[in-house]
Amino acid sequence: MSVLCLNNLEKREGILDLGCELLGSLILAITTYNVALFANFPMTGFSGIAMILYRLFRIPMGLSVIFLNIPVAILCGRLIGKQFLVKSLRCMVLSSLMLDYIAPLMPVYQGDRMIAALITGALGALGYAMIYVRGSSTGGSDFIIMAVKAVRPHLNLGTIAFLSDVGIILIGGMIFKDLDGIVYGMIINLLFAMVVDKVILGMNAGKVALIVTDHGKMVAGEVDKCCMRGSTILSAVGGYQLEKKDVVMVAGSNKDIYQVQKQIREVDPGAFIIIMESNEVHGEGFHITRVAGG
Repeated sequence: MSVLCLNNLEKREGILDLGCELLGSLILAITTYNVALFANFPMTGFSGIAMILYRLFRIPMGLSVIFLNIPVAILCGRLIGKQFLVKSLRCMVLSSLMLDYIAPLMPVYQGDRMIAALITGALGALGYAMIYVRGSSTGGSDFIIMAVKAVRPHLNLGTIAFLSDVGIILIGGMIFKDLDGIVYGMIINLLFAMVVDKVILGMNAGKVALIVTDHGKMVAGEVDKCCMRGSTILSAVGGYQLEKKDVVMVAGSNKDIYQVQKQIREVDPGAFIIIMESNEVHGEGFHITRVAGG
């Protein structure tokens, strides 16, 4: 029975992986071909290089992405791991096919260039985030980004992506002598960094409340009752009168911590509450979204 359940779980995860890769690749293909390409933006990553080759030599962008990925996959494969590499190669093929065969069948956005930049940045980043969340990528600079992430796990994915793509944007802008395009490309790159970090870190993020009180056990009980979250009682000493205090520490979502704050204000008005942001919360009761096998 347990083996059967495990197999069913693996199948569901596999279907979810494929679904996110398909949808994320479709979003990326549309934003790249139907918005960015016709707005003449110098795009980021290997898509940016493929766009330069397309505008100069009319080489299909999806085909360029595949050929550009081969040496990078060989060099970065050991760092990023076999599972991530295999899933990324699958996603890379899907996104390349959609870029060359699906996106051209759809209407092209020909409106204001600034709006096109905002659409490209927001939707493109959402497409990347959907793919990253399932432990995959579209290859190219994603391989380099994830390899850096494996070596320096404390760095934000969006920050790594931003730094790695600035050079491509500058090259594209200089080749086509488009200073405005460089500005729009930087806006897109910044949106990519912000949205990717927000989506990925937002899935693991929460808040931590530190409640300084004379009634640690009672406060911990109220925390459990109001939002069913566990807590930790720490012993402390006040810095002014050196009186003994309890510090109740609890981690939860924004909603959880709001409920905790509201309840503690009612049952212990004298409590001192500190609420802090938490980028990631690991442990029982918290689902952790991992990228690149991290």
